[in-house]
Amino acid sequence: MSSLQLVFDSELYDPATLGPAEHLPALSVYRQALQGAQQVLFTRFREGEDIRKLVNARAWVVDQVLKHAWSAIGLIHCNECSLLAVGGYGRGELHPHSDIDVLVLHQFNDLAQDLQQLIAQFLTLLWDLGLDVGSSVRALGECDEAARSDITIATNLMESRTLCGDDQLRQSMLNLTSAQRVWPGKEFFRAKWEEQITRHNKHNNTEYNLEPDIKNAPGGLRDIQTVGWVAKRHFGAETLHDLVAHGFLTEQEFMQLDECQTLLWRIRFALHMLTGRAENRLLFDYQRQVAQIFGMQDDASHRAVEQLMKQYYRAAMLLSTLNEMLLQHFDESILQDSTHAVIHPINSRFQLHNHHIEALNPQVFRRTPSALLEVFVLLASDADIHGVRASTIRLIMQSLDLIDDVFRDDLRNTSLFMELMRSQYALFSSLRRMKRYGVLGRYIPAFGAIIGQMQYDLFHIYTVDAHTLLLIKNMRRFRYPDVQAKFPVVADVAQSLPKVELLYLAGLFHDIGKGRGGDHSALGAVDALEFCAHHRLGVWDAHLVAWLARNHLIMSMTAQKKDINDPDIINDFAQKVGDIIHLDYLYALTVADICATNPTLWNSWRASLLRQLYEQTKRALRRGLGNPIDKQEWIEETRQNALALLRTQGISEDKTQSLWDSLGEEYFLRESATDIAWHTHALIQHSHPDEPLVLIKETTDNKFLGATQIFIYTRDQRNLFAATVAALDQLHLTVLDARIITSTSHFSLDTYFVLDENNERLTQTDRLSHIQKILIDTLAHPEKFPDIVRRRMPRQLRHFQVKTEIILSNDIQHQRTVVEIITLDRPGLLARIGRIFMEHGVNLQNARIATLGERADDVFFLTDDQMHPISDPDLCERLTHTLRERLDQQDD
Repeated sequence: MSSLQLVFDSELYDPATLGPAEHLPALSVYRQALQGAQQVLFTRFREGEDIRKLVNARAWVVDQVLKHAWSAIGLIHCNECSLLAVGGYGRGELHPHSDIDVLVLHQFNDLAQDLQQLIAQFLTLLWDLGLDVGSSVRALGECDEAARSDITIATNLMESRTLCGDDQLRQSMLNLTSAQRVWPGKEFFRAKWEEQITRHNKHNNTEYNLEPDIKNAPGGLRDIQTVGWVAKRHFGAETLHDLVAHGFLTEQEFMQLDECQTLLWRIRFALHMLTGRAENRLLFDYQRQVAQIFGMQDDASHRAVEQLMKQYYRAAMLLSTLNEMLLQHFDESILQDSTHAVIHPINSRFQLHNHHIEALNPQVFRRTPSALLEVFVLLASDADIHGVRASTIRLIMQSLDLIDDVFRDDLRNTSLFMELMRSQYALFSSLRRMKRYGVLGRYIPAFGAIIGQMQYDLFHIYTVDAHTLLLIKNMRRFRYPDVQAKFPVVADVAQSLPKVELLYLAGLFHDIGKGRGGDHSALGAVDALEFCAHHRLGVWDAHLVAWLARNHLIMSMTAQKKDINDPDIINDFAQKVGDIIHLDYLYALTVADICATNPTLWNSWRASLLRQLYEQTKRALRRGLGNPIDKQEWIEETRQNALALLRTQGISEDKTQSLWDSLGEEYFLRESATDIAWHTHALIQHSHPDEPLVLIKETTDNKFLGATQIFIYTRDQRNLFAATVAALDQLHLTVLDARIITSTSHFSLDTYFVLDENNERLTQTDRLSHIQKILIDTLAHPEKFPDIVRRRMPRQLRHFQVKTEIILSNDIQHQRTVVEIITLDRPGLLARIGRIFMEHGVNLQNARIATLGERADDVFFLTDDQMHPISDPDLCERLTHTLRERLDQQDD
């Protein structure tokens, strides 16, 4: 390309502004010309002008400025060199702050000194103008050497056009660096494919990141460019539309690709405009503003930002599918064209072509519509099948209109779908392909509605559809031997499920009701029951799947928000579950769900909570719902188990019983026998009972805990909790759980489970000693309340508004007041809450700490000075008002 062909636009560029081409104006003149054109482009963008025209126009404006500067500096008279635009600028595609890559190309290696000075003056001028310039000065031979050693340089040189000077020089460069001499088609394709794989790995191989990089992530602009580069290098295609003539794309597919690119260009242009820099990440900081620029508004079902992201995710998914199909076409044409294809017949409709399923003729799906599901059943039936051949992918996507109500009602198709759910291999990848090719969303329309459906929070880091399939992937992994170490209990449970396909169906439907308004669990249960009946599952099986969809949150909520050391809580949960079969399915679903929601949520601490709830509920169910666990029986069993451990340590039973008589029943209800033995041993040896005792247990077995446990024994005082959590916050520790127990002798026995700033247990001995010293000093003088640490709120949290909710109720059975606080998570939150409790003179008996993305959802159990529930309505009102007011204050 020798030049960018655009109609002259005087509103963008007026030659008179810069003056005669032979005179160099002041820098401010160039800057004003560029800034003025930029503002015109911004205005046109907001008015909805075609984004293609805008990115081309931006390149055209830069062309005019560079040509004028080249001439004014005196290089226009040089016959030895040319000025070339390369890379994206060479394609004539510039967003407001895109890099401007230029090459000063000269014929011979040696340049005259005065010419070198003029070129240096020219390039310095571009930098002084504030342009993001990527520049190089090379002779023809140097271009050859550089292209041979670096494929990125070779790629940039392919996309070049002459701005100033003789275009013949560029043609000579192109000949030197052509595929006949440098990076021939096969090597170029392999390198670009490997480059894409590496790039995708950096973005977790998903199109569904919460803050996607629209240029480099899977389904991003770079995937389009990769296709274009290979097409240009090997097939001589100047534009993507040329791939239609080459038979790699249909006209409809090109239009889809072009529409997706247009959306990504619009988003990228908006990001550059909003940030004033070359920002390609669609961060939370900008998502709302981009949605507003696009004219999107919140409605009853979806926020504007969710509408924007749904458009983006769907475009990215389609681009990934087209990219996959095109690269496979290129693979067959470039790498495999000289090899003999290995063909294995499957049946009258399909064959294996180099380990990829291929339709035997273009009419397969029209003649046998059920083959649209059969192809995925075949994929999941043989581990040696690597995928679907590109030509067959196209046929599938062109045949989606066949999937209608008649298709869904066909017994052959319902049977095939259930056969897929019972398949031995590749269920997750088969379902993912079904989604990417459009089949899954057509077969289950409710699933089609959640494709690309994001939730604007930090808790759910994937779209609903991506989360759902990842959940099923986790369920499959539970049955693999290599995950036994990470999921020891749930792996055994999953292996024992009588019909594992019911678990997969529950996973498929558990979130399918999201985005419709109302209770998504209830909506999903209705859909699941209807689907199961439609697919001729038995009544018991159908009701199990529906029950799991309706109740998929109750196990995690019980473990995180209730005291699972309380026999009454266990008995109540067991009543809701009903039997061990339901418990097993629910446990497997819950673990898979948490792991698929956000990888950072699953740690060995949460694993221990769920495992404890599962095992205690299983025990209760084995006893029978009519024979609930008795508190006194629980206490006596715990004491006996702890005594057995202490005997092995040589601890006097008389001293033990004397100590235990002062601790009260609640202690033995809420602590394990192992921890009671640990505490008792230390307390008997504690020679200064009036001084605080602080024990820190370094957990070494992830299977059982995975958090660091801190036990505090000290004389009970009003502000112990507030002082303790403030000290822990100063130590940069995250409190996962708190057990606050006051003995009958008025000593406090408090246990905190903490993680460090990296959400890991504490392992350094010197740090453990430091924590112990700080806590002892703090608790010796709790009236000297530590200052609450003021730390900046993390960037991502600043873009969420979580209005504080306070839910206050009295638990008469346990004689305490329950306060649930839902608010925006932030550094020092627990310390603030502790201070408010202290100021209002209430005592903390227990706490359940849960952080879900940007939202803290904590439950505190309080009493008044008399250890009774808070009965003063004025105190309740003041406490609630203060919590709301202070927690809604935003830090700087």
